[in-house]
Amino acid sequence: MNDLEHTQYVPTKTLLKPVIGGLVIMPISLTLWIFGTIRSNYLSADDVSDTSPVRWFIATLVPAIISYRGLKKESLNLSGAILGYFVGFILTITSYAFLASLMIFFISSSWATKFRSEKKKSLEEDFKKGGQRNWVQVICNGGVAAYLGVIYFIESGSGEHAIDFHHHYRQSWLSVAILSAISCANGDTWASEFGTVMTDLPPRLITNWKSVPRGTNGGVTWVGILMSALGGLVVGVAYYITLLLRLDADILEANISQWPLVLIGLFGGLIGSLLDSFLGAICQFSGVDEQTGVIVEYPRPGVKKVSGSPWLDNHCVNLISSFLAALLVTWISIHFWPK
Repeated sequence: MNDLEHTQYVPTKTLLKPVIGGLVIMPISLTLWIFGTIRSNYLSADDVSDTSPVRWFIATLVPAIISYRGLKKESLNLSGAILGYFVGFILTITSYAFLASLMIFFISSSWATKFRSEKKKSLEEDFKKGGQRNWVQVICNGGVAAYLGVIYFIESGSGEHAIDFHHHYRQSWLSVAILSAISCANGDTWASEFGTVMTDLPPRLITNWKSVPRGTNGGVTWVGILMSALGGLVVGVAYYITLLLRLDADILEANISQWPLVLIGLFGGLIGSLLDSFLGAICQFSGVDEQTGVIVEYPRPGVKKVSGSPWLDNHCVNLISSFLAALLVTWISIHFWPK
């Protein structure tokens, strides 16, 4: 092959990646821009905040960098990277606090998935080296937050807002719900990935507290419960710090009770993980392959049932628990937020 032929050769997959990425990115950006333009033309200045060109640029660039790095480090496959960009763009264009929470989730959960991966390989039948996530996993972990982010953008435009259920009810409950959904996803990931390999004690099924093999859906340990709370806590801290950096001093003086956001993150992770465990114990099948000794999620010959029923898979459980955690934690926040 001569030099000219060598320079002209480009693998088909390499060519397809930017094309597919452009086909995904452009419609989202254009759609949200149209929403923003309509709102700014038909609503009063008090009801809408304009989206600056800088925010549009950051919302386009930062999620693209994160998705690309996830693809290169094999934390995401191509479909996961594309949909991850979707989620990142929506949350960044609405609030940098949402972006900070999402980044903490992505970075820490990817690290948690790779933590002691060789040990996990002996426990999980569908274990993937590097914890590579596809589009289904992205939507089930970030779909609720992205959906609420679109509603937030339509309702309130872009910008960071102090939580104030009395004067800004819709902005406040949407913000808390998004934080809770992301905290739930991170807390559940930390509980599963750290709790499985950081203790030698066997987990106990959350519905009857009987000892079960490691990797059983619905099996919990005290280490896992603690890690779920910590996983949610770090998301809450990231949200809280970003909000303090972005809000004006006079707004902070008028809304001094923003520190409960840290607790919302903690409870989002804890409650979300417990909900995930309850659903997993009841609605997911767990069995032991009698030949390999690993936990499997579908009944078949040679598999001894441990718990649950094959009604839902892990992705559905993640999605439902994220939704329920956002609903429950938001309801608690509305009723118990400091006056």
